[in-house]
Amino acid sequence: MSEQRRAADVPLEGKNPFELRLGLSANVSESIVKAALETGEIGFLHSFTTGSAVDGPGVRLVAWTAGCQFRCLYCHNPDTWNMMNGMAVPLERAVGELSRYRQALKIMSGGFTLSGGEPLMQDRFAVKLMSAAKALKIHTALDTNGFLGERLSDEELEQIDLVLLDIKAWDNARHLHLTGKDIGPTLNFARRLARRERAIWLRYVLVPGLTDDQNEIDQIAAFAAELGNVRRVDVLPFHQMGRYKWERLGLNYTLNDVQPPANELVNRAVEQFRAVGLTAY
Repeated sequence: MSEQRRAADVPLEGKNPFELRLGLSANVSESIVKAALETGEIGFLHSFTTGSAVDGPGVRLVAWTAGCQFRCLYCHNPDTWNMMNGMAVPLERAVGELSRYRQALKIMSGGFTLSGGEPLMQDRFAVKLMSAAKALKIHTALDTNGFLGERLSDEELEQIDLVLLDIKAWDNARHLHLTGKDIGPTLNFARRLARRERAIWLRYVLVPGLTDDQNEIDQIAAFAAELGNVRRVDVLPFHQMGRYKWERLGLNYTLNDVQPPANELVNRAVEQFRAVGLTAY
């Protein structure tokens, strides 16, 4: 079967978050894409996965959106950069998926996490899906790089119980090298969340030779501690699980020779966050 299968023929639930999915909306017209982005009545999703214990409190249902403006050198899902690789999923179908797991999520003290890609590339769909989850009394979490946080109104932020905020680097030149974008909008979003008293779990990917600078981590830790709303920090060790996607997509992967960080390096980074009073893992 062609990789450009219609989304209706593809199950919403993926085998895992690392499954390669390509061209699922390649035949969707430009007018439909434009209307979807404006109204939020259709979302472009890579997949849903169930049973996650690392994307928020409890056991989570996670929807992975397609489309991202960052080009992280260590990205393990570069197929989610292109929105047209995702399935065109009507809002009603996505809400139906939430409803299926409502009781199980409650029993397991979990909830729903919208991740990506970058969910705020599809901010209207994100808001409507979060609002639907809240109406179902499901705990909501948004996993975002924060760059497009200004797209959400203060009222819309109230539909999000928890923001999983990815901070890639502190130094702007380093951030540009890692992602292709400035760090400023992400930090501004973090400050806004603090003013609005919206809870944050901070996420930091530890890549030997790229994001393991001790002074850099100290500065991020100090910033997070000053915010006052960072409930947890997850130091995420770099891995090579997405390398095959770069190869399959014909992308220039520059980290072939980078090894996952040693336990000692991970523990050092965790302790740097703990040293300023943060809960870190």
